[in-house]
Amino acid sequence: MNDITAAPAQPTVKPGFIALLIAVSAVSPLGINMYLPSMPGMARALGVNFTTIQLTLSLYLGAMALGQLIIGPLSDRFGRRPVLLIGLLTFVAGSVICLSAQSIGVLIFGRIVQAIGGCAGITLSRAIVRDLYGRNQVASMIAYVTMGMAVAPMVAPTIGGVLETFFGWRASFAFLIGFGGLALLFAYWRLRETNHNRASGEAARELLQGYGSLFRSRQFWGYTLVTSFVSAMFFAFLAGAPYVMIELLGRSPAEYGFYFAMVPCGYMLGNFVTGRIAGTMGPNRMILAGTLLSLAAIAAMAIAVASGLLHPVALFGPMLFIGVANGLVLPSGIAGAVSVRPDLAGAASGLSGSFQIGFGALVAPVVGAALSSTVWPLITIMTICSLLAIASLALVAGPRRPATGN
Repeated sequence: MNDITAAPAQPTVKPGFIALLIAVSAVSPLGINMYLPSMPGMARALGVNFTTIQLTLSLYLGAMALGQLIIGPLSDRFGRRPVLLIGLLTFVAGSVICLSAQSIGVLIFGRIVQAIGGCAGITLSRAIVRDLYGRNQVASMIAYVTMGMAVAPMVAPTIGGVLETFFGWRASFAFLIGFGGLALLFAYWRLRETNHNRASGEAARELLQGYGSLFRSRQFWGYTLVTSFVSAMFFAFLAGAPYVMIELLGRSPAEYGFYFAMVPCGYMLGNFVTGRIAGTMGPNRMILAGTLLSLAAIAAMAIAVASGLLHPVALFGPMLFIGVANGLVLPSGIAGAVSVRPDLAGAASGLSGSFQIGFGALVAPVVGAALSSTVWPLITIMTICSLLAIASLALVAGPRRPATGN
């Protein structure tokens, strides 16, 4: 991509640039989803229980949450391009550690390194979009990027399940090394710097002042909490579904990957709808529609299970619509969060993304500890997250904080 310039001029949307953002954004979702079908097998191979192996997911999410708090402000100070390249290189290094791990401790360490590096792609792709486009176009652009990015979690469990079946659990991490390396080369050759209004050298003070401004914004918290609770609902399912499918229902890792593809298909559809109508419908109505749809889908899941229909379709059918709901909520919520203070887009993206992933990190071990012989703990936790997302809309609808900057 040549001659990428900053707002206010609205650059032409080029397929190569969109492909670049999709590639770097997909690194971390692949890191989350690729190995999920292997979790029960990994637990047996390393001699640990399922609750312990779930630390590789929950600590990954926790490291992503902390990493975004650092990566966003660093990109405001030093630029998007160098921070992104270092992040991708770190992800590849973490994948190498995971591939060679002989104990659960080393594997967890590698996952933490992976997460810190991989979160750069998600955080900075949003900030780059905000650098280049005005507020009214940000939600649509993020929707198109995440629609393409959703292919990664759609195919990752399927690929991971096949690799687990034929080559063992380490093969997934070999795949991640290759994908992360290609994304790094793509970004090195095609990405130009987009942050032309960098913060001054007084980084620590400006970071605290920027976060202080965001913390005082009612609207920022509204958008952040809505996206966080909606994400937590998804991560709750992500943490519990492998156990339910493989241990409770006796299905294979490959079957889990096949059914899981329904979720990102719904997410892609929701993002497509957002990209088409967000500019005319407005972010708040998109968020309201998505949160109500997710609650209805969870209710359908509960009714199916209560009726005795404990089948993969009873779980993944409603999750298809929850995927649609996420596609309606997340782009509008993220666009709202990074547009409260456009001059702090990197910090806002990092802080909002940190809470979004952090809530998932908190929910995942709770689901792992609660699941035993029934799916009801998973449904209960998802219902609570959905209700809290709807309650957070009161903050979004509150008085708007005057924006500064672009």
